[in-house]
Amino acid sequence: MASDETGFEVTQQQGAWTVRMWWPVGPITGGPQRITVEQAEGAPARDVARGISTTVLRRLDLAGALKIAEQGAPQAQEALQGLTEVLERLGKTAGLLLKRGGVSGTYLAALATAYQGMAEMGMQAPVRWLAQLIERRPETIKGHLKQARRDGYLTTVAGKAGGELTDKTVEELKGTEYQAFAKEFEQ
Repeated sequence: MASDETGFEVTQQQGAWTVRMWWPVGPITGGPQRITVEQAEGAPARDVARGISTTVLRRLDLAGALKIAEQGAPQAQEALQGLTEVLERLGKTAGLLLKRGGVSGTYLAALATAYQGMAEMGMQAPVRWLAQLIERRPETIKGHLKQARRDGYLTTVAGKAGGELTDKTVEELKGTEYQAFAKEFEQ
């Protein structure tokens, strides 16, 4: 089993194919959210030429892969908890910045960093979560995020939450205690 900061990957070999099954970090509640089937290294060309058969798919050991993913969940949950705490602190800090200085560049940079981190982790409803931390209505936070995008602190990703932090965000947070947050999530 391989894991990274976003999920678990369990690999199985089925004939000429390598099958990778992926679960996001968090409670394991069922099968994988993504399955990738690729030609195995050194696979016979004649087997690959025939393509992926239903037999290959039927032979997947989903129950075994699920058990392996569940065994790795505690370590990943611990890392996830630490990251969640950092994001909560950043969200609350953004709220303090808003109270003290209004919708400033530093506030928008901190807000964009918290939002991007939450979206990267796959958190459900990151705007609602941020709204609770900042003590504002979700509609207000959505408006601030739109402004953060317009002002160049966060890029847009069509059709999904998140985006990429920009150099402007990193510059805005440079030299402040929030710089560490930006570095953590700019990758």
